Amino acid sequence: MIRNSIQYQIPPEFDGRTADRFLRAQGFSRHLLIQTKYQQNGLLLDGISIRSNQKLHAGQILRAAIPHIEPNENLVPVDLPFSIVYEDSDLIVLNKPAGMPVHPSHGHYDDTLSNALAYYYRQRGELFTARSVGRLDRDTSGLVLFSLHELSACILAEQMRNREIHREYRAICTGTLPEAGCIRAPIARAHDSTIERIVDDVRGEPAVTHFERLAVCNGFSLAAVRLETGRTHQIRVHMKHIGHPLPGDFLYHPDYSRIARQALHSYKLSFLHPITKQPMVFTAPIPEDMQALLSDDAHTG
Repeated sequence: MIRNSIQYQIPPEFDGRTADRFLRAQGFSRHLLIQTKYQQNGLLLDGISIRSNQKLHAGQILRAAIPHIEPNENLVPVDLPFSIVYEDSDLIVLNKPAGMPVHPSHGHYDDTLSNALAYYYRQRGELFTARSVGRLDRDTSGLVLFSLHELSACILAEQMRNREIHREYRAICTGTLPEAGCIRAPIARAHDSTIERIVDDVRGEPAVTHFERLAVCNGFSLAAVRLETGRTHQIRVHMKHIGHPLPGDFLYHPDYSRIARQALHSYKLSFLHPITKQPMVFTAPIPEDMQALLSDDAHTG
């Protein structure tokens, strides 16, 4: 069940502080707090309706409503298969297959992960608004995080801004990568394309990619990759830049002889739970089409 309210016991350090100040410290944005306090019984202190400027005392129980946000009418619920890695009342983590976009866009109105989630929650009698935290390209497989309500979205968005959500990729690159490295090369949109990116020292935005070689086999390298920055196509552009592009990449290395899409997978995701503050760590195994590039005699680098 998607959460529609949250309850707090006021700690000693907030004794004498107002409800709005306390809730802001818990992750409520100004916009969400405005929405909450104008709900009927939006704020209850020990079961009694209060204004947001009400002073609190240690040990009291404050309940705050999480406003219901109408789903996007253009998001069509569609029964599509997808894999749930973890789910609770605040968030859901999915293992996205390659070839499925995260959100609808031109040419993809009813075949996305968001369409599938809208159908999933409608079947349970719940309304769902797609709020992915971070994004993956259509042909990149692996872990995707969605918040399920506005408070979760606020807190996870702040974690993203503070670089507190950590993602690790697995990439298969052509050739033999160095054992480890850091690529610092600014990325810009290509002059003659709306989607292609290039390394451009003049127009580019700063971009930093760290990698570690894990294995080498049959002319390919398996790498663990982490990003300091989140530029569009960053891993794909940076690996091409150092001479080790990803096979199957229609923009940067369109060699489909061994794989039909870019060999890139969101392997590991770690963050603090937006409500419980507990550490959350998830992994998703490398899919079969990428495993097929690496035979049993791969040797560690």
